[in-house]
Amino acid sequence: MKNVERAPSLVDTVIAALRQEIATGTWQLGDKIPSESRLAETLGVSRLSVREAVRVLVHSGLLMTRQGNGTFVTATDEAEVALRRQLDRAAAQDIIDVRRGLDIVAARLAATRRTADDLQQMQKALDNRADASRNADVDAFADADVDFHLRIAEASHNPVLQNLYRGMSDALRDSVKADQCMKHTLSGNDTSHEDLHRAVEDGDAGAAAAIAVAILDQQESGSDAPAG
Repeated sequence: MKNVERAPSLVDTVIAALRQEIATGTWQLGDKIPSESRLAETLGVSRLSVREAVRVLVHSGLLMTRQGNGTFVTATDEAEVALRRQLDRAAAQDIIDVRRGLDIVAARLAATRRTADDLQQMQKALDNRADASRNADVDAFADADVDFHLRIAEASHNPVLQNLYRGMSDALRDSVKADQCMKHTLSGNDTSHEDLHRAVEDGDAGAAAAIAVAILDQQESGSDAPAG
């Protein structure tokens, strides 16, 4: 006896159609999607089917409904949403363990593949980091610090590594704020990020990887030495 395949329901069809709009960029991050009535009319289904499909995508993290304001795209990749949720529940040590592997690979690849534009973007992030430190702006400092590490990952020109790092960005930002990285920068003892940039610029993969590991070692130790 053969398995009976279930035909896709109207809701399944609507879910697939909405996912397609997001995946193809018709609806981009932050965009407000059409109303239930407009979607129902466009797709030729009931508003109830549209409402259920939207509910499923809200639960998956792709959409978010704001009471009285409509429904908005909050993510474009459900795998990234799943990773973000996992990281939200992860212990700080678990995140450092994962970063250790990613940062070594990112630093090595960046040193051998970086372009002039990559180096310029890294320097811009470092400048923003220094400015935020001088202004004692913790949020801006965390944003700039994470942006620098993202720029290292992007300089690897490895799409998988880039996506993994972007998925961790919120967890990294919280880690930078919690570990008081800005305090170490203000002390004048932290040149690790500038050293990492220099190693990547020089094309020294070994030195870049070693510095990336040292940054994480200091963060893991929780000492007063540089971290971030």
